[in-house]
Amino acid sequence: MQSLNIFCHEFVVAVSFVACILGLALLWDGKQYKSDIQQTEQILFRMSFSYWLVYCIAFGIEKIVLPEWESLLMTLRITTALSYFLTFSCIVSLPLHKFAVHRVEE
Repeated sequence: MQSLNIFCHEFVVAVSFVACILGLALLWDGKQYKSDIQQTEQILFRMSFSYWLVYCIAFGIEKIVLPEWESLLMTLRITTALSYFLTFSCIVSLPLHKFAVHRVEE
């Protein structure tokens, strides 16, 4: 049962890796924004996808690297933790930014 859970998590990370690449491709446009608010939201979306992409890459490398490379494994674990928390903070910042902008407009 434990190996099924690990495989399921690895599968979700692999699918989210592809989704991040597609999300960044959809968000990649060279147009100028009418306001700083739109530009800030776009940047937060890009940062969320980028940080999660870093998480997926570090997680994948961590599964491939040999267990004898202790220092590399520790670096990858720190990278996955930091990118996970940075993704979370960007996702939390999006509604907070919308709320702050809405309060200023009132």
